Order: sequence, then C-alpha cells, then structure tokens
Amino acid sequence: MPDFTRDETMDDVLSEVARESGEPETPAGDPEIPVGEHVRAFREAMGMNVQQFAERTGFSAALLTQIENRMVSPSLGTLVKIANTFGTTVSAFIGGKEEREFSIVRKEDRTTVSRVGLKDGGKSTYTYESLGAGKAGRKMEPFLVRLQPLSESPTARSAHDGEEFLYVLSGKVTVCLGNLSDVLEEGDSIYYNSTIPHHVHSADEREALILAVIHAGA
Repeated sequence: MPDFTRDETMDDVLSEVARESGEPETPAGDPEIPVGEHVRAFREAMGMNVQQFAERTGFSAALLTQIENRMVSPSLGTLVKIANTFGTTVSAFIGGKEEREFSIVRKEDRTTVSRVGLKDGGKSTYTYESLGAGKAGRKMEPFLVRLQPLSESPTARSAHDGEEFLYVLSGKVTVCLGNLSDVLEEGDSIYYNSTIPHHVHSADEREALILAVIHAGA
C-alpha cells in the first residue's frame, strides 16, 4: 500500500459524507491497533531474531526494532513488503477474523488501523480500514484510507512488488509517482505498478478519503 502520510480525526467534509451515507461520524471498530506489537509477534512465531528478520525483508534491523517498540509507524507499503516476503497478507500484522472462501465486512464491524500506536502518544499520519479481512488466500488488499494534510513536504517514498489502485471518494489527493506529481479530485482514480517509488497525501488542508486496492503480486 502506498506510503501514505495522514491520520484519524474526521473533518467537516468527511462528517458531511458520513451524514449523507448514514455511516457513523467516527471510525468504526477499534480506534487503534498496535501494529508494531503484531509485527514482533509474527517475527517470534517465525522463530527469527530481529537481524534474521531484517535480512529476509530487506529492512534494517534498526528500523524493525523501532517499529516493534512503537517508536515509528510502518506504512502500508512496508507491511505489504514484509507480507510478500513471507507469503502472507497484511492482516497478519493488523489482526483479523478467521479466514474462509469469502468475506463480508459490515460497516459497523470494520476495524480501524492507525499508524499511530506510538508509545509517546503521537498522532498517526493516516488511518485505514481493511475491507477484505477474512477472505482466505486473497491476492488483493482493499482499504478505506483517511489522509490528513501534511505538516511538511514528504521525502520518503515506498516501493514494493505488486500493483495499486486508488479512487478518491472525497477531498483532493497529491500522488507522487516516480517523476510524476499530480492532484486527483473526487471521482478521479489512478492505477500503477507499486515497484515505482510512490507517495500519496492530502493535497490541501482538508482530510481526504480514498479507496485503495493493493495487489501484492506473486
């Protein structure tokens, strides 16, 4: 999933969308999942120490230690890359229900995953809700993502195997893709190879809401 940079408080635009759609004005499900702790539990279940995990995933041991200790928040792109390495899904790190041949996710049952989870209580840069949790053997990972305005210009970009499709539900979104930088508005979409370094964020001072579908590849 792209290296989004946003968060969880819904602004007036999303509140209006929620009222018109009949959805609750606050994210459904749990407000925060400690992703770092889930990454550690996954690593330990694989019987690996941090250095071995780093060698397999291609991330530094220092970064993985920071993620596990909730000092930094992993992007969806990071989680997708780890999942691809071990032939699993992002749900392995964000929790989820028992998997079967199909999945129905009711709006009141969606689990909100925040990139916060930091020990110092810092704000997350975006939140996302899994729309495909429970589907066994899935190749796609659909998410509803809420993007907050950036406080400073983005520098880091994500790149991993697979493809991504983004559809803007509300607000404006800046997409940085390789040498391209463009703004998508409500109703616009983009489909790209996620091997291209990319970054997505709200284009103005309002929160943006997007549907993001990631095909992990393989």
